[in-house]
Amino acid sequence: MSDQRIVSWHANPSKPRYRPPAGAVDAHCHVFGPAAQFPFSAKAKYQPEDAGPDMLFALRDALGFDRNVIVQASCHGTDNAATLDAIARSNGRARGVAVVDPMISHDELHALHAGGMRGIRFNFLKRLVDDAPKDKFLEVAQRLPAGWHVVIYFEADILDELRGFMDAIPVPLVIDHMGRPDVTQGPDGADMRAFRGLLDSRPDIWFKATCPDRLDPAGDPWNAFADAVAPLVADYQDRVLWGTDWPHPNMQDAIPDDGHLVDMIPRIAPTAELQHKLLVANPMRLYWAD
Repeated sequence: MSDQRIVSWHANPSKPRYRPPAGAVDAHCHVFGPAAQFPFSAKAKYQPEDAGPDMLFALRDALGFDRNVIVQASCHGTDNAATLDAIARSNGRARGVAVVDPMISHDELHALHAGGMRGIRFNFLKRLVDDAPKDKFLEVAQRLPAGWHVVIYFEADILDELRGFMDAIPVPLVIDHMGRPDVTQGPDGADMRAFRGLLDSRPDIWFKATCPDRLDPAGDPWNAFADAVAPLVADYQDRVLWGTDWPHPNMQDAIPDDGHLVDMIPRIAPTAELQHKLLVANPMRLYWAD
């Protein structure tokens, strides 16, 4: 891991033109540290500057959101203390997704539940993790507390390789960033067709219509992303989530304006009904059902 601390978030994001509906949830974001209190993992592939809960909640309010789903960042490994701390400081307005050692005990899983976690994340991006043992991941997925789900992060070129593994997971799945399709192929491109095939294979597979900044190489205003993703949101509107991805891990060379990310919402969900599902009904059903 490099000793250089990186900044991947916009210092002064613009105020979005779009105003989210009451109760809107940013359903994919992270916290980094503070490192003095919550050190980064020795295996971390990047070492960011601190981006703690105070910064996250200030951004939440500035963008017009009410709640957050905080996903454990890979730089913290399987020590979920920073994410749990942020949830505890949210006054009930945050839930989380953990990253765990597959050997985690029953009691430890239920302690995470008590702390506000409602899922675990499996990361298959080789540039971020050294080992992704499918057999051990499957075993822990079979021991999750009631109401939990599994979040899976992968790139489009290994979707076929992961299909058997995903088919065997006995709880709902949430796919990060739609499995990183090539959005320049358009809504009917090979990657999007393959992803639709995955969604059609099970009624309990959800996805995050997120990260135009990662997926659209042309950059802001991310027109290819809007064109490719809007039909997907319309066709699977009861199983889709949205989030900022703040503080945008590893995006230090192409830092997005969070206000512009929010302004993508009406481009992929053009009606008030779709926006309410995307930002309120769906995340509340998945993360605040209990």
